[in-house]
Amino acid sequence: MTTTGAPTTGAPTTGAPADALDRDKLFAARLQAARARPYLATALFALHTVESRRVPTMGVDRYWRCYVSPAFVARTPVEELAGVWVHEVSHLLRDHHGRSDRVARQRGLTGPGDRLRMNIAADCEINDDVYGDGLVRPKGVVQPSTLGLQPGGLMEDYLRRFGLGSITQYLAWLDCGSGADGLDRDWELGPEGAHGLSAWEQDAVRFRVAQGINGRPGNVPKGWQRWAEEAFHPPQPWRELLGAAVRSAASGAGTGEDYTYGRPSRRSAGLPGVVLPSLRRTPPRVSVVIDTSGSVSDAELGSALLEVAAISRAVGGRRDLVTVLACDAATRVVHPLCSAEGIPLLGGGGTDLRTGFAKALRTRPRPDVVVVLTDGQTPWPEAQPACRTVVGLFTRERGRRTWREDNPEYTPSGPPAWARVVEIG
Repeated sequence: MTTTGAPTTGAPTTGAPADALDRDKLFAARLQAARARPYLATALFALHTVESRRVPTMGVDRYWRCYVSPAFVARTPVEELAGVWVHEVSHLLRDHHGRSDRVARQRGLTGPGDRLRMNIAADCEINDDVYGDGLVRPKGVVQPSTLGLQPGGLMEDYLRRFGLGSITQYLAWLDCGSGADGLDRDWELGPEGAHGLSAWEQDAVRFRVAQGINGRPGNVPKGWQRWAEEAFHPPQPWRELLGAAVRSAASGAGTGEDYTYGRPSRRSAGLPGVVLPSLRRTPPRVSVVIDTSGSVSDAELGSALLEVAAISRAVGGRRDLVTVLACDAATRVVHPLCSAEGIPLLGGGGTDLRTGFAKALRTRPRPDVVVVLTDGQTPWPEAQPACRTVVGLFTRERGRRTWREDNPEYTPSGPPAWARVVEIG
């Protein structure tokens, strides 16, 4: 797909026949795109080019093949082709095909008009970040402002805010391929075609691009920074909830307070010759209790370690303020947080997190916040602990939370009302 609303006019830049794909021009444009957006170079050169007279301009499929119209390349300047390269690979990096499939299932969007709307919405998401800084913005490019929408949104948000009508009628020709909206085209090679990337190869490309973006955040648009941060560890409401609980604990009277002579109190001015200490507030101490019983899977334990790393960031990177306890039916050792990867998560028996709570509250210095990561199949303390409590429940398949080895009819009681609870995806 080209991002313009009308074909670009102009003569071919080489002496190639009019009906042949000018690969020199096409690849020169890709090189220019890689120079303008070096953090996308891995993805740009991972695309396999397929010459096609059935694609209107340029388009991509979900297997990272890029279909190119020879006539479109012939009439489009290299400077604009460079932007089209970045546009098309952006669809694939941001998984617009997978996201469109999910939206279609959730909202019952099945018609070709719905897929066109998805294509337009996806274009609005990425075109904020494509042009400028070395890449020419073609006339008629689809932007959020074209539809009267605010920039900086995601495809799913834009899709709710516009329908097909007079504003979008000139975009009826628009076709970025299945890589943009998830709908297979008859001009695509499909899963059995040559030169497609497997799922793990696609993830490897995304990982390399995300690494490149995270390594130079000051030179990357905000949309790409957001994508790189979320590409492999999507944001979860759980982390926002933890941050709110930590901030709430830090603001409580007497929490994290100590006196220091490093900066004398302002009241010292009223007492000549006397130096009074000032009050210093430190981030709260957090004790993390991880459920390591047999009902918790290895994948969930891996997710728990990721959350421990997020907790350390929530307290300003002060690893000395975070302790971790592994608990099944008993709690053995309280581990200071050195690195999440070094925490031994031992267990595998039954579950009784009451021992984890008791051990956490006996820790000295006493924690200001207790965070529990569990599948919920446990008895809970009867009394509310004398500190903030956040419970992260591992997301389960429907009906799986009723499991118990010795009683198939068992339904565990939910976390107590005094705990702040959220599911961990």
